[in-house]
This record gives sequence, C-alpha cells and structure tokens, in this order.
Amino acid sequence: MASVGAGYDLASTTYSPAGRIFQVEYANKAVENSGTLIGLRCKDGVVFATESIVISKLHEPNNTKHLFTVDGKLGLGIAGLIADGRMVVERARAEAAHYKRTFGDIISPKMLNERLSSYLHSFSLYGGTRPCGNCVLVAGYDTVSGPSLYAIEPSGVSWGYHGYAAGKAKQPAQAELEKLKLSELSAEQGVKEAARIIYAVHDELKDKEFELELSWVAAATGGLHQAVPKALFDSAVAFAQSAMEEADD
Repeated sequence: MASVGAGYDLASTTYSPAGRIFQVEYANKAVENSGTLIGLRCKDGVVFATESIVISKLHEPNNTKHLFTVDGKLGLGIAGLIADGRMVVERARAEAAHYKRTFGDIISPKMLNERLSSYLHSFSLYGGTRPCGNCVLVAGYDTVSGPSLYAIEPSGVSWGYHGYAAGKAKQPAQAELEKLKLSELSAEQGVKEAARIIYAVHDELKDKEFELELSWVAAATGGLHQAVPKALFDSAVAFAQSAMEEADD
C-alpha cells in the first residue's frame, strides 16, 4: 500500500490535494521526537528549561546545548534537530549584528522573532530546500516593555506566549504550565517551577538519564540572558526532586 504522502512529499513546495505540505509535517515530527523544551514568561523575566537526553554514557557531560544567547540580551531555545538549530542561531546572531550596524541599537525580541519567522518560512517556498526541523523560542526583557516570549514553528508561524512547551512531552508540560499563574511568578520562582515540570514529564522508562539546562533573562540579570547561577540551579533541582517524591507518596 502506498504511503499517504506518496508523490506529494518529495518537495516542500508541493501541496497535497488536501492542502497539506508533508515536509513541514515531517519537520514537526522531528521536533516532537526531541527532548522537552519549555519557556515561562514571568512577571519580571523569562525562564528556559530543556531536557537533554543522554544517548550514551560515553558522552562528555553538558556537551549538547539547546539554549543560546544572541547579542547578550536575547535568549534562544531550540527543540528538534540540533544541527539545524545551530544554523538558526547563527542566522539570529547575523540578524542582530546587521540590525546593530544599521540602527545602532540592540534588536528587540519582537523584531528578531519576525525575521527568524520569515527565515524559517523561506525553506518551504523554494525548491532544493527542506524545512528546518526546529521549534525556536525567542525571549528578552527590558524595563520598558517587560518580558517577551515568542515561539516559531518549523513552518515559520510564530506567536507570542505566556508559556510554551515543545518536544516529546509537549502535552503534559503544557498542562503543567496552564496550572501556573505565570503573571504572578517571579523569575526565581519560575526557575524552580520549570525544573519541576521537566522532572515531572521526563519518561524514565524510555529515557533513563537526562541533563537539565536552565537559563533566564530577567530583571535579576540586568536584562542579560544567562545560565541560571549554580546556587539557584541546585535549589531548583532539589525543589523538583522533592516535588517528585511528594507525588510518589
């Protein structure tokens, strides 16, 4: 029996009779098969947390990054294919550098989101290319506009969010995010809740080990995107593990 997408999935420029672009759907599936990524927009900042699956015990620890900094003040979170993600990050840094040379100022999260959305969308418009297998989160903070969080899908569609989850545990992570009053949480509380959610949705049966990666851009960091300090990181992990033990009881 022929595949559902047979004949219509050979190029990202081809629509099926039902109006579907199968290569974009395949890119979404690549994101769904990756480790979980979440973003929380709190009252005074944005927090990122990722679940980096340890594929082999021979890998060096903390060797796979999913969280990146652009121009010091903007954060990017990548779910999906890491190699594709690094290309997107380089494009984001190039866009930020071009904006600064042209206008003499740091690009805003909204403007970077719009430019990256157009960039990802372009891979579904021309022959000889394929969509990027990534979901991209863009975050920033300033004292005038406050915190900003955007999510860009492989198709190039983007929206602003209070909280967002991507990856293999998207649905349960999103359910946990919806329980939180994000507009009332401080960024420090958001770090602990983000760690708790990653631990809660991790599938211990399929993925035995994982590395937690946490970063934030907030008033506490002076508007800079940084890795969460070790003391707060350890406190967040302890909070998450305590919550897991209480749930088991």
